Amino acid sequence: MVKSLQNLVKQHLAEKIDTSRVYRDELTLELCHENLLEVVKLLRDHDEFQFEQLIDLCGVDYLTYGQDEWATQEATSTGFERGRECKKNTSEQQERRFAVVYHLLSVTLNHRIRLRVFISQETMMLPSVVGIWNSANWFEREAFDLYGILFEGHPDLRRILTDYGFIGHPFRKDFPVVGELEMRFDEEKEQCVYEPVSIEERVLVPRVIRRNK
Repeated sequence: MVKSLQNLVKQHLAEKIDTSRVYRDELTLELCHENLLEVVKLLRDHDEFQFEQLIDLCGVDYLTYGQDEWATQEATSTGFERGRECKKNTSEQQERRFAVVYHLLSVTLNHRIRLRVFISQETMMLPSVVGIWNSANWFEREAFDLYGILFEGHPDLRRILTDYGFIGHPFRKDFPVVGELEMRFDEEKEQCVYEPVSIEERVLVPRVIRRNK
């Protein structure tokens, strides 16, 4: 089924798709943002695709993709930061840092497909697909809230998970784990106040995995 779907994509969308690959019996297509709306409309409306449902949309930050700061297999058994090894990002990783992933489902034809679109860090913007699938409304708001991704044409693009006065986007890899601000109730002012976070960020001790030889 996946191979037949891949052949259909080559037949109808070959010029609009940058790359395609199959992983765990699911087809992933990568495309540029200029072709997004044209591709998703065809995937929804064409009789051989009929992807009538958007089941998920999420942002991704690839800032530290492929890097592991903990060498768990060869780590020593002593020391707070045992096995820790930080690596720097390449220029290519910086250019292809943020992406949006779409998971589509065809109930009629019983097949699935995944789309991935990388975003320019200068604009951080993609066209909204709310007009194609209504379910994208809250998904796009979540991606905006957590990653700072803008969706052009969204009817109500505002935060959905964080507080009204929240600063930054907490799912970005360079956002501090402890956050930027903390809130407390001030008895004198009789209201909640925001202050710089007082918790000191530190590297957590990982679980060391050791295989029996």
